[in-house]
Amino acid sequence: MTIKLIASDLDGTLLHNGAQSLGNEIITYIERLADHGILFAAASGRQYPNLKRLFEPVKDKIAYICENGALVIYQDTILSKSNIDRELGLQIMEDIYQKGDCEILLSGQSTSYVQPKNPAFAYFLEHIVHNNVTVVKDFHEVKEPFYKISAFEQIGIAKNSGPYFMNKWSSQLSATFSGFEWLDFMHPQTNKGNALQALCDHLHISTKETMAFGDNFNDIEMLTTAGYGYAMSGANEEIKALTPYTTHSVEEVLRSLLEELEQ
Repeated sequence: MTIKLIASDLDGTLLHNGAQSLGNEIITYIERLADHGILFAAASGRQYPNLKRLFEPVKDKIAYICENGALVIYQDTILSKSNIDRELGLQIMEDIYQKGDCEILLSGQSTSYVQPKNPAFAYFLEHIVHNNVTVVKDFHEVKEPFYKISAFEQIGIAKNSGPYFMNKWSSQLSATFSGFEWLDFMHPQTNKGNALQALCDHLHISTKETMAFGDNFNDIEMLTTAGYGYAMSGANEEIKALTPYTTHSVEEVLRSLLEELEQ
């Protein structure tokens, strides 16, 4: 097995039960992997500043697949980016805003824009999730590109408003459920798999030399692009059926890989 790049999802994969910080074990493993010339990539629907804070001890040693692949960043250089057509994005956000208790998160490059119905939503994003957050009175105020639009429904979006949004908008944009409460919309070609390919192209390595971990529908393209795709054991059966490997723990697989390398 020759591995040169390892990409991992965060929520539900490295972070469990709503955790918002990483254990020391994974940080140590990332450092040891780097000593063997293996690059780690954080691959998440989260924003770049959030991910850098999460991986603070190794923030300059890893790559970042942010916003479900809409931004790929390595050594503070953007390797690829894709954004949503502005007018289409505004239409979707108006639709989400009119739907019950759904909240909207609009992703820019370095901040999350919100027009909260409930102030607790902005508090949650800033103080619990640890995003950079900008509150706006109207999303028309946002001048930078729209990288991702997320609908948030606390009671669970897949069984409530999600099917409505999917039926209406998924023919025009990439749409994926990203955890219990979130439905994300991106440019039609945006996903973590294409982002992983962009990172491999930059590093001049084959995707066959990559390993990836994930647990949700926004991870499917990454898991099937990587040479060694691991679905988490708690993932949906549909996701596990698409990957050659499953695991209870990312750390367990990395520990075995390091033991093999350090024999």
